[in-house]
Amino acid sequence: MSTTTIVMRTLTPRQRGMRRFLQNKLAVFGIVTIVLFLLFCFLGPLIHPTDQVHTDLRSTMLPPGSPGHPLGTDDVGYDVLGRLMVGGQISILIGLAAGILATVIGTLWGAIAGYVGGAVDTVMMRVVDAGIAIPATFLLLILSAILRPSVPLMICVIGLVSWLVPARLVRAESISLKSREYVLALRAMGGTHSRAVLKHIVPNTVGTIVVNATFQVADAILLVAYISFLGMGLQKPATDWGAMLTSGITYTYAGAWWLIFPAGFCIVLTVCAFNSIGDGLRDFFDVKGRAA
Repeated sequence: MSTTTIVMRTLTPRQRGMRRFLQNKLAVFGIVTIVLFLLFCFLGPLIHPTDQVHTDLRSTMLPPGSPGHPLGTDDVGYDVLGRLMVGGQISILIGLAAGILATVIGTLWGAIAGYVGGAVDTVMMRVVDAGIAIPATFLLLILSAILRPSVPLMICVIGLVSWLVPARLVRAESISLKSREYVLALRAMGGTHSRAVLKHIVPNTVGTIVVNATFQVADAILLVAYISFLGMGLQKPATDWGAMLTSGITYTYAGAWWLIFPAGFCIVLTVCAFNSIGDGLRDFFDVKGRAA
């Protein structure tokens, strides 16, 4: 028996899961990347304060390296570096809040459908199937055209169109969990259905919930970028990374690459980081892997 096997068997399941997570280099890189982005977006404006409200037409289209503007300025004089920080705050805030909202709704919907079963399950899952058949981007575009986009509105809308996948995942696990001994014992002792769902079904699907939540955040950030890139996002002076792409694409062929690449790089790196964290958490909660 190898030393590694002996060490693994002396660790608790949580310690083995953490060991597997830390062995996933991409997951560790994802966590470091997200922490750096949070520091950049929320503490960066304290180090590099800029005016992101008033335009400065005397300082438009300055290239990177200009005095006081490390990444240059855009077509109305906004500092691009400061714009990245402010846009990152909104993109990450909407992504996290919408991802959490979608996860909570999807978890409760799927847990109830799987636990109750029968006609209730059939009706609830047909609602999910109908929702999945309609592209989320299409719904967001329609709502953005009808309503004035704002941060709370985008959080609610993206959360309400993103809960369908976690609902199906949790429902599949709930069907298996509802026949377990501890759930049957609770029902035999007179426990309510709500207690069974909240105290036993949902906590035992936490692995699936947490892993999917990271993917939901990444998808929400991409949805924000899609909508803003199509011109249906937040209006100036508010901005996000997708809106920065929209503002800069007009000047790309004029050589103003600094209006496109920084925001695009931030979107790609942030989404990849959250997806990498999700893969690492999947290893962490993998019971078979931890038992090895």
